[in-house]
Amino acid sequence: MSDFADPTADGDRLKLGVVVPSSNTTVEPEFAHWVSNASVHAARMRLVDVTVDGLDTMADDAVAAAERLADADVDAVAYACTTGSLVHGHGFDAELEDRLGDAAGVPAVATALSVRRLFDALDTSRVAVATPYIDELNERERSYLDESGFDVACLDGRGIERNTDIGRLTPADAREQALAVLETAPDVDTLFVSCTNYPTLAVVDELAERGVSVVTSNLATLWDLSRVTGLDTDALPGDLPSPSSPTLD
Repeated sequence: MSDFADPTADGDRLKLGVVVPSSNTTVEPEFAHWVSNASVHAARMRLVDVTVDGLDTMADDAVAAAERLADADVDAVAYACTTGSLVHGHGFDAELEDRLGDAAGVPAVATALSVRRLFDALDTSRVAVATPYIDELNERERSYLDESGFDVACLDGRGIERNTDIGRLTPADAREQALAVLETAPDVDTLFVSCTNYPTLAVVDELAERGVSVVTSNLATLWDLSRVTGLDTDALPGDLPSPSSPTLD
């Protein structure tokens, strides 16, 4: 007999739907590891390279992916791609949430807005950002955060285009890059490690020992899913504020 727990044993278990790039190899294992009271179900959108053109083409399949997740009776849907949900600035992120929510018939969140909601809940004003992205996407992320009212003190990118190469990074890589960013901007109140394919959750607590709030794309998305589902966040890393229905226009 298998020693593994039966994920269907608890009939009240929440089901989280995630719409992810086809080349994302991090969302599902990170979510499954850090959330013990819900199951994770993914639908994939075609993406090989993390570029503006690639993200644009990928977004065309978002609604169909959400509709497929509705077949599994998920309790909520996340568009789990940071640059994919901010690449066209404000309005595009909220539109994604509306479109996916309508398609799946359940609450929907998009990672870029999830990050903003968590920043607001943390009273973030000045942020240091570490990403794996190429320069064009870094500048779009900087503009998005600037327009959201956050002072981006420093933004460092690794210049990686192939998404599977991003997925091969490790939490140790994230820690090294994040600490280097903090060295150049010691007066920030929040550190943000961007990209849902960048493994980060295992080093959140260690980074928080530097005396800053730590936000990562996957942490923010999970926190925001808890806002719309009542998911227990006690097992998540970091010192998270209560996800008590923050709202954004």
